[in-house]
Amino acid sequence: MGLQGRLDRICESQGFDTSFHVRDLASGAVYERDGAGVRPSASTRKISIMMAALRAVQSGRLDLNERVTITAEMSKGVASGTFQHMTPGLVISLRDAIVQMIIMSDNVCTGIVASRLSLAELNDFCAAAGMVGTVHRFAVPPPDMPADHGLEEVTTTTPADQGRLLWLMLQGCEDAAVAGVMGVTPELCRMGLEIMGWQKYRTMIPSQLPVTTKVAHKTGSGRRGRMDAGIVYRGEVPRFIIAVYTDQVPVTMPDGMPGFQAAFRMIGGLARECWESMA
Repeated sequence: MGLQGRLDRICESQGFDTSFHVRDLASGAVYERDGAGVRPSASTRKISIMMAALRAVQSGRLDLNERVTITAEMSKGVASGTFQHMTPGLVISLRDAIVQMIIMSDNVCTGIVASRLSLAELNDFCAAAGMVGTVHRFAVPPPDMPADHGLEEVTTTTPADQGRLLWLMLQGCEDAAVAGVMGVTPELCRMGLEIMGWQKYRTMIPSQLPVTTKVAHKTGSGRRGRMDAGIVYRGEVPRFIIAVYTDQVPVTMPDGMPGFQAAFRMIGGLARECWESMA
């Protein structure tokens, strides 16, 4: 059985929907399971928010050194991250807000970054990057979103779109023309991937890989499932891109374990299979 079959078999081992996009960076081979299927993006949307912000930096509209004061108002309705618990009055830079948005999925910081970008600007960035199945519908999701919400109520994306964005960022690190597709420079592509490499949540793609494995990724936690999208390295060499989305994950699995743990195992298992197949 080839890699595609083994990945599909892992997905079929659980009673919920799993879709993925995998790109072997050595051979160029692509493996997908409903790669163009539209899914809730959860916080994986923040990769495109970061890159759209860096596009605005490149154009001169935003300044990474801008000083931002954290206010009590910014914490209202925020469900993720650490800045909601900080004493109001803390001052950080826009650059640091971008970092916290990615590595801790902090939604106070996401609100700071996204408030400097219109929804039209975010969707224009995605269109320019060829992310045909991605639609930004808000900066920060409402905290009381029901588990049975429809796709039209949230920001949506596809595994293939996230894989394409990661591939553009990676290629853009060395190729100014590719970086220019996103309106940024190779330096800004390298900055984006460096920030993603500082990710603190390692319960999904990295969870079954050797502990020292470098992974530049962004996790997501939605009411309907868990997701993760990133680049896995062997040493300092990018080896494969993987974007996995689980959907309609039950709160409790038949064996009594929480559904989110099953989603973590699923995503980690897919990454492990790719790791072993792409030695």
